[in-house]
Amino acid sequence: MGLFPIFLKLERRPCLVVGAGHVALEKITSLLRVGAKLRVVAPEACEAVQQLAANGTIVLELRRFHEADLGGQTFVVTATDSRDVNQQVFLAAQQRGLLCNSVDDPPNCDFYFASIVERGKLQIAISTAGESPALAQRLRREIDAQLPPDTAAWLDQLGSLRREILASQPAGSERKALLHTLAERPVCSSDEIGRASCRERV
Repeated sequence: MGLFPIFLKLERRPCLVVGAGHVALEKITSLLRVGAKLRVVAPEACEAVQQLAANGTIVLELRRFHEADLGGQTFVVTATDSRDVNQQVFLAAQQRGLLCNSVDDPPNCDFYFASIVERGKLQIAISTAGESPALAQRLRREIDAQLPPDTAAWLDQLGSLRREILASQPAGSERKALLHTLAERPVCSSDEIGRASCRERV
């Protein structure tokens, strides 16, 4: 079966991370970056995770995982060095209808973390369905190197223009064609062409 690619809004949504070592820290950091409300459960925690808890950024409970920890969570990530624990968390999550990611343990995953290229609001996600994270990372580096440095600013300009067009022009083929024309880089370069000039050229 194929994977369904999706971008989730996780701001203020509760998520559980089981494990608090350096591998878990990577996932914790990526989830915090999008505003998730994190609870972390593990018998021990690395210094960086302890510091996040001390700052009030996450809730950290230094103990073993209990199935009750899954209550009210959006999804769960398990990042321990024990496959048995990962499987326990995965099976418990399945029973509750929760999606689970077990880091570096594809058989115990409902979803995978993608390798991400970011330029402001632009995100390009790359997945190999757990087959080769190294390949995903290599492709990320290659794509990242090809994107112009001002891509984020250009996208912000496109978004502003799109909102103006949606508010001022009726739906139809002409509006759709205009929006696609604006997305052509040579037509509307954020470096060389101002907003008024963009309108004139389209």
